[in-house]
Amino acid sequence: MGYDAGQFDVIVIGAGHAGCEAALASARMGCSTLLVTINLDMVAFMPCNPSIGGPAKGHVVREIDALGGEMGRNIDKTFIQMRMLNTGKGPAVHALRAQADKFLYQQTMKETIEKTPNLTLRQGMVERLLVEGDRVYGVETKTGAQYFGNAIVLTTGTYLRGKVIIGELMYESGPNNQQPSVTLSQHLKELGLELVRFKTGTPPRVHKDSIDFSKTEIQPGDAEPKFFSYETVEGPEAEQLPCWLTYTSGNTHQIINDNLHRAPMFSGAIEGTGPRYCPSIEDKIVRFADKPKHQIFLEPEGRNTAEYYVQGLSTSMPEDVQLNILRSIPGMENVKMMRTGYAIEYDAVVPTQLWPSLETKRIQGLFTAGQINGTSGYEEAAGQGIMAGINAARKVQGKEPVIIDRSQGYIGVLIDDLVTKGTSEPYRLLTSRAEYRLLLRHDNADLRLTPIGYEIGLIPEERYQRFQQKKDYVTAEVERLQKTKIRPEEHVQALLAELNTAPLTNSVDAAMLLRRPEVTYTHIEQLSPSEIELTDEMKEQVEIQIKYSGYIEKQLAQVERLAKMDQKKIPEDIDYFEVHGIATEAKQKLSTIRPISIGQASRISGVTPADISILLVYLEHYNRVVAARGS
Repeated sequence: MGYDAGQFDVIVIGAGHAGCEAALASARMGCSTLLVTINLDMVAFMPCNPSIGGPAKGHVVREIDALGGEMGRNIDKTFIQMRMLNTGKGPAVHALRAQADKFLYQQTMKETIEKTPNLTLRQGMVERLLVEGDRVYGVETKTGAQYFGNAIVLTTGTYLRGKVIIGELMYESGPNNQQPSVTLSQHLKELGLELVRFKTGTPPRVHKDSIDFSKTEIQPGDAEPKFFSYETVEGPEAEQLPCWLTYTSGNTHQIINDNLHRAPMFSGAIEGTGPRYCPSIEDKIVRFADKPKHQIFLEPEGRNTAEYYVQGLSTSMPEDVQLNILRSIPGMENVKMMRTGYAIEYDAVVPTQLWPSLETKRIQGLFTAGQINGTSGYEEAAGQGIMAGINAARKVQGKEPVIIDRSQGYIGVLIDDLVTKGTSEPYRLLTSRAEYRLLLRHDNADLRLTPIGYEIGLIPEERYQRFQQKKDYVTAEVERLQKTKIRPEEHVQALLAELNTAPLTNSVDAAMLLRRPEVTYTHIEQLSPSEIELTDEMKEQVEIQIKYSGYIEKQLAQVERLAKMDQKKIPEDIDYFEVHGIATEAKQKLSTIRPISIGQASRISGVTPADISILLVYLEHYNRVVAARGS
């Protein structure tokens, strides 16, 4: 028999990256929140790569910060290297990536959680949910503790029925040899939730002193690093640590090909579907047999450890084969392997069972976030986590859920893809998944999302006032440059000649001159300095808004057109099988996913424009009938 262990507004199960953001958001919004996890020593653990950010993922971290989340602040305090990627390309794909001191990252996040008002952190293995009818009202742990709550957020990562696979060896386990959660997985099935089996993996770790770095290429951090959080003024005082680049060799490929019969993913031992965009080294060798070599990055796991992460060498090969593979790579001929790479299989919830708020359709008050929803990556997990925490808190407070639109953030793209299209493999966010990449930039996450964070209570007043000032200054400077004339005077022509761009034949406004590829805001400043003291961040914003104004306006027009479809709401009780003329496949998909708007319905795979046209006509008739009944 269970015992009453306490009452909370919101209960979060699992303290990985999704769980930490969910619990912090809920507590900061004023809800008494319980964060319960299998092992307190694994809070915010990084079982795979010790890094945060990168293309699309870095955008998500900025968006989490703009909403008032913690991941950006935490990595800014604990990074050992920071680099801005894709700087040779346009601003839409600029992406920040940080190497983390993984142990300090964990410690710092745990400390933040422990010090947060309204938030209780407990160790425990949740084995079942307490459900009455179609509503959840609590959880029960293995020890019989029953915690009661009005909303539950499941963020179990890869722990559900986790199984580690190394060659012929298989055993039940969570990541990094932690206890798996077996009973809860079975319980979710009993509650009627559909689960799917996925797989991910991690590479071996090696000892720093056994690497010959002279045979590798150094990859230093940026001399003047930028930060993820809009609040960060300076990063850690300690010097940044470099990463190192090497490559697989012909010998590496031969060793793998000779041992494919021992590879679990080819022998049939692995039943789960693996991530397409982060394949194992054996998968890469088979799929890209024409490539003579593949990049391998050697990344430090922290300042106070000799462990190095071998990025690009994820594998589930037997341990002896892994060692031979490592020693076939330049710089690692005499390497000492400290931890073996492995694959891990786990259960995930089919995400089309969720509303866009991340609440399950079947059980009221139950939210899911992170890898349990079929995603891969810490950042995707944290992005879902903050939204699930926000919406769980709002559910308790009797408020409408917050839904980030696809045009507002990568978080919106991520969640809409999951709940509308589902996923047949671990989902990874890519910049190519976003229709409005130029609007969803790394630099403007605050302009897009901080007003939402402020409105829901996650952005404090002082920070919001600073944000408003930045916004006002940028707007004022853009307007000033649109009105300020630059005349073809001698010093102007000299600067243009120096920049190797055409001289002026008559006066132009400063904004027009700034649109030239060779001209930057710094050059405009020399010709016409602003009376307002702008920060570097503000100057960057002014330059991007002016240089790309034509493209930005086109995308905004697209957003406006599609927003009309998203504003056309679909009643929850529609019976799609009564809509004559819609294809059977579309009826089945619409009935399963239950889209909340015509816009969402149009993005469902298998629903055609013709189906949407018929549905629009049906809804007009339906709404007239409902209105007539009401009168």
